[in-house]
Amino acid sequence: MIIDTPTRRRELLNHHIDSTIWDDIQLRDDDIVIATYGKSGTTWTQQIVGQLIHAGDPGLNISAMSPWIDLRVPTRQERLAMIEAQTHRRFLKSHLPADALRFDPRVRYLYCARDGRDVVWSLHNHHINANALWFELINDTPGRVGPPIPPADPDIRRYFRTWLEQDGAPFWPFWDNVRSWWAVRDAPNVMMLHYADLKRDLPGQIRRIAAFLDIELAPDRWDAVVEHCGFAWMKRNAAQAAPLGGICWEGGADTFINKGENGRWQQVLNEQDIADYEARAVDELGPECARWLAEGTIPAGAPDGSA
Repeated sequence: MIIDTPTRRRELLNHHIDSTIWDDIQLRDDDIVIATYGKSGTTWTQQIVGQLIHAGDPGLNISAMSPWIDLRVPTRQERLAMIEAQTHRRFLKSHLPADALRFDPRVRYLYCARDGRDVVWSLHNHHINANALWFELINDTPGRVGPPIPPADPDIRRYFRTWLEQDGAPFWPFWDNVRSWWAVRDAPNVMMLHYADLKRDLPGQIRRIAAFLDIELAPDRWDAVVEHCGFAWMKRNAAQAAPLGGICWEGGADTFINKGENGRWQQVLNEQDIADYEARAVDELGPECARWLAEGTIPAGAPDGSA
């Protein structure tokens, strides 16, 4: 089977994102890009990759080591200087769709997805607890394209309906993000991950990621890696994972690393809400991708993550 190399076809610019920074990054042979829609297991995947690279080191500050490259803050020059100065194997964070991201055959790309309903519940916690500093950084940093992000609707069901009916509002499109990565899932340097699979079999998924990244650990380091990638450990050490130690949220890092649970929407959404979401998923993604997004899978016999 011939697989086309993913091609960058567009830019994404809004209150959070400026994808043009990828034009200026000097990519390295062993770089890793961790991509998600957001609130889909990003920090968890960063933690796993960081722990694999550094053999279970408990003192890693994942947020500092693995910056969100296409976020508009800090300045473009600061972000570029930060990653250029890194001497460890770099693992860079992005929330771009695949066709707005720069692809390089030397780079490994990990994409982690999550059921959109679970995404919204995590996103609402992130947004409703954002403090004045968060809004100042996002809305007032020069170069914003489009309207500012508004405060979160305190009614989580209304928040969900707005997100569903306006495709990701007030953040950015959801279905397009998932669909773009699903389209390149067979590329040899792309691995598809799913939040539900991480919850079902964390050790197995860590080993799968290690194989994809060509990382070999001494046997006596595996237990430390798995422990430091568990949600309980990450919650206890939330300040090492939350951006800027959590200072942009009420409640700090403990708010950013929240519950790590799926299915909380089941107690709030009614039958029509659920039916509307599921119909939209199939319409936007097709039945196979919609099923994967809802349930996840653990690919058999595909250490590189190809389906």
